[in-house]
Amino acid sequence: MNDEFVLRPIAYFHSPFASKFGIPKQSGVVPQLAGTVVFESAFRDVHALRGIEGFDYLWLVWKFSANPHDATHLLVRPPLLGGNEKVGVFASRSPFRPNPIGLSSVRLQRVEWESECGPVLHVLGGDLMDGTPIYDIKPYLPFTDSHADARSGFTDLSKLKHLDVRMPAEFSSAFTAEERQTLLAILALDPRPAYHAEDTKTYGMPFADKEVKFRVIGGKTVEVVSVER
Repeated sequence: MNDEFVLRPIAYFHSPFASKFGIPKQSGVVPQLAGTVVFESAFRDVHALRGIEGFDYLWLVWKFSANPHDATHLLVRPPLLGGNEKVGVFASRSPFRPNPIGLSSVRLQRVEWESECGPVLHVLGGDLMDGTPIYDIKPYLPFTDSHADARSGFTDLSKLKHLDVRMPAEFSSAFTAEERQTLLAILALDPRPAYHAEDTKTYGMPFADKEVKFRVIGGKTVEVVSVER
């Protein structure tokens, strides 16, 4: 019996991130991060979205399209464990999976019913790269999707840490107020790979059509050293 089937994108996600580097490692951790969902021509119909404005959150089912190779390992290194300790791929949210499928909960900010691309969803808190294909959208239902007392495995012991961020005014002025607020929140989460701990290295991160270069000082402070177009 052959249970394989072909998924086709129904939409594409658009965000300030042109590459994987710097994208929040989970949806919702940067709640102000804005993005849009633009539908493919076959689904640019208001009937496909009838009633969606009544939901505050949506589930996006999407593809890890930027992964250059197939996943071959059943053990992965979650960033919250420092990038060195291994757990099973199905006990993690690693992007390197047998089927490269992602799942994100995003806040529905508004529906733009009329645009040159048909209806467009404006969402907040996404963790998707610009151009990510989306396979399905489902409403988030608090009465069944939220489990406030649930255990969270190894993440219960490895909470996200936030660093201080220093960005000189000359660099801040390169962004809108909304972009600046979002960028500061992203940098505070330390975008470096978990296994990188060098304070002397300068990292570059594409954001909002600019290249943001930064370094981490003493493991506690992120300093922006340049912003280039």
